[in-house]
Amino acid sequence: MKSIPRFFRKSTHRLLLAAGALVWSILPLTAQEDIRLLVRGDDMGVSRSINAAAIAAYERGIVRSVEVMVPGAWFEEAAALLNERPDLDVGIHLTLTSEWKHVKWRPLTHCPSITDADGYFLPFVWKNQQLPDAGSITERNWNIEEIERELRAQIELALKKIPHISHLSEHMGCLRFSEETKQLAEKLAREYRLSVHTDDVKPFPSWSGNEVSAEQKAANLKRGIERITPGTYLLVEHPAYDDLETQGMGHVGYENVAADRYGVFKALTDKDVSGQIDRRGIRLINYRDLISDK
Repeated sequence: MKSIPRFFRKSTHRLLLAAGALVWSILPLTAQEDIRLLVRGDDMGVSRSINAAAIAAYERGIVRSVEVMVPGAWFEEAAALLNERPDLDVGIHLTLTSEWKHVKWRPLTHCPSITDADGYFLPFVWKNQQLPDAGSITERNWNIEEIERELRAQIELALKKIPHISHLSEHMGCLRFSEETKQLAEKLAREYRLSVHTDDVKPFPSWSGNEVSAEQKAANLKRGIERITPGTYLLVEHPAYDDLETQGMGHVGYENVAADRYGVFKALTDKDVSGQIDRRGIRLINYRDLISDK
């Protein structure tokens, strides 16, 4: 048999290389290296607007985990909505602060070291320079036993009402202000089996904020989705509707809560955003997936 001419051998080699590159380019990311994105919607239980928006952001958008605040006035409704959706991953958003001027919530237990004269949680964890007269936990002689008793009450009520809860999180980083409270958070997570491994999770690139318009939010989110590289990312936001209820929330330095959080909701439910996630082969995950990674 005659040997194949050198010209044809080179042409065939080039064709095989090109075909291989094409096949590699169209393989799903799972066959190369996965990009996983956990989109979390915070503050369910605070208001009906937030409850409704969080559910809609899950059913019509890219949210895959939601956090519920047990002291919130609409916690019972949140629990009912979540029990109707057992596939929706839920975390307990441990709460020790009540930041809004006209919307307040109280602890479940007696904890005077972290409440004001009216029995409400203090507004902030750390002193707010824009509101120097507003109280904060770190300015007080806080009591770790009171904090632990309150957090246990929140956890146990949440588990009683919403059995499929998977994890804990912290409203406004409420347990990050001392080594003692950080250790308490870890102890409670282990004890109630609500601990999640997040060492390898990266923060999603900054895209939102109360100074960013609704239109720019969606554009920024799409830009971030386009730029992330293989790995696991966490995107935490606060979807809500712009209505009379949410318009009543705010404090000095953050007056446009309703417009800001409705812009977040629109971005999280934007069909171009979900389409871009599909095109890139990004896998939307929840905290249960992180737990199963162990």
